[in-house]
Amino acid sequence: MKRKNFDDLQEFIRYLEAIGDLKRIKTEVDPILEITEISSRVIKERGPALIFENVKGSSFPLVINLFGTEERVELALGRKPREVGEELVFLFEKINPPSLKSFFFLLPKALGFLSMRTKNVKKGLVQEVEEEPDLDKLPIIQCWPKDGGRFITLGLVLTEDPFTRRRNLGIYRLQVYDKKTTGMHWHPHKGGAAHYHEASKLGMDLEVAVILGGDPKMIFTAIAPLPEGMDELAFASYLRGKPIPMVPAKSISLRVPANAEFVLEGVVPQGELRLEGPFGDHFGYYSMEAPFPVFKLREITRRNNPIYPATVVGKPPKEDVFLGIAAAEMFSPLIRIVQPEVKDMWAYPEAGFHNLLVVSVDERYPKNGIKAMLALWGTGQLLLTKCMIMVSSDVNPRDFGAVLREIGENFDPKEDFLLIPWAPLDTLDFTSGKLNVGSKMGINAVRKGNGKIKRRLPERVPDPREKLSDVIDYRLLPGGVLVIKVERNPRETIRRIFDVPGYEDVRVVVAQSRDIDLHDDTELIWGIFTRFDPYLDVIFERTELRGSAVVYDGRMGIDATFKEWYPEVIEMSDDIKAKVTERWKEYWKL
Repeated sequence: MKRKNFDDLQEFIRYLEAIGDLKRIKTEVDPILEITEISSRVIKERGPALIFENVKGSSFPLVINLFGTEERVELALGRKPREVGEELVFLFEKINPPSLKSFFFLLPKALGFLSMRTKNVKKGLVQEVEEEPDLDKLPIIQCWPKDGGRFITLGLVLTEDPFTRRRNLGIYRLQVYDKKTTGMHWHPHKGGAAHYHEASKLGMDLEVAVILGGDPKMIFTAIAPLPEGMDELAFASYLRGKPIPMVPAKSISLRVPANAEFVLEGVVPQGELRLEGPFGDHFGYYSMEAPFPVFKLREITRRNNPIYPATVVGKPPKEDVFLGIAAAEMFSPLIRIVQPEVKDMWAYPEAGFHNLLVVSVDERYPKNGIKAMLALWGTGQLLLTKCMIMVSSDVNPRDFGAVLREIGENFDPKEDFLLIPWAPLDTLDFTSGKLNVGSKMGINAVRKGNGKIKRRLPERVPDPREKLSDVIDYRLLPGGVLVIKVERNPRETIRRIFDVPGYEDVRVVVAQSRDIDLHDDTELIWGIFTRFDPYLDVIFERTELRGSAVVYDGRMGIDATFKEWYPEVIEMSDDIKAKVTERWKEYWKL
């Protein structure tokens, strides 16, 4: 694909329209739920980006589904995401150790790093209009029926560390409380929250600018898992090959991107919290209500004719899946710099990324896979990974069936299972029943080098519905992984399968609830890995206490059924579904 740069969001939109990958909808639509249902149907069919030109209650058009395919993400970045990561690894390897020869070899490419900075300018399009804060004028959407209200979903939150002046740009949802106030849902592990914490040491409020629109590369870097302290705006400048122009904000001391659509200027005061949520989130459930800081607007600046960007998250597939895949493809090669034995890794979008990471390892010594696992849990945002599976270097981490076969053939729980009962966890994870903490598990399925014979794995098993009354459906996956759908008593049913003849070669038994379609791979992975806490829900055929350590042995069971304390699964209301179905042809009229 030919590399192309876009100075701002509107230039990207014009290009998508020129190539037939954007549709304008002129019919009036409601920002409360209707836009979500339309865009969800379009993204499921890998359809175009959408501009809603007539949003009820607002004079501004809304664009959504900008990054809803791999191709559009690649267009926004100007190249394949993995090429960026490989280029950075290449540069590091050539210059480490540095030499005169490597310096001259790298000089042409190194010039590109000079653009890893922003450029100060005196004026910009984003300040063509200055207004008193009034969020009611914006076409802010409510995504799901049981959301706490309307949310800004694609706001790039810009902050500075009060001590070092280092910037952070992240996407955090903002619940609208009134025309001048929103929530600020930043997780404690994120850069914006770190700046807020540092400001608290000085007893000062934190200045914040919420950027809407701008160079699509900047939107991508706001969600990218960059190393702590690395400037997302500078990295976006590197990706675009020239500095992002920055203009002084009007009411706060920050500089903001000159070519954005809107900038919301304000502060997050210390000591002021407000109940935020619920919100239908990335994992496909309503996130828990909790107290979060608030954002108080001082001023809004904008273009003369701005376009408001939005996105919808929820049960995959949604737009965030494609952005997350691109981030993984771009940054997974960089892990080789600090962990040379890691050959490839893949965070499964179907599981919400943080719930399942598979890593292929070139094992250079016994239990090298365990060492790599522990190291990765201590690296950046990988600290939030709940389940990590290590496989041999020739196994494709993206091939779920191949990964399961490696588990079935090589995983010995006595020496290959690692459980961490309490550790930091994604704020959106609810399975432990506690906010921000839960358990982690690691499975080392790297092949042993001792010549052991591989296990016999079953190609079929007796129908468990004929033997166990609580089983209503089942599916045998590669690696001897048996998934059962149960009405009740999941753990008792797993234990009974351990004892019933005919299942001796099954290695893992997973219990699922009635609502999961076991025969849809995306639904299956989502249903398993978003619904269990390893400490609470993983059982083994045999356990033994040796000293202060628990030794696990035999077959493994996972209770991945829906628990009574879990938040509700996101579903669109029937009336909105019916409304959109009835109006479907109307949306596409010219």
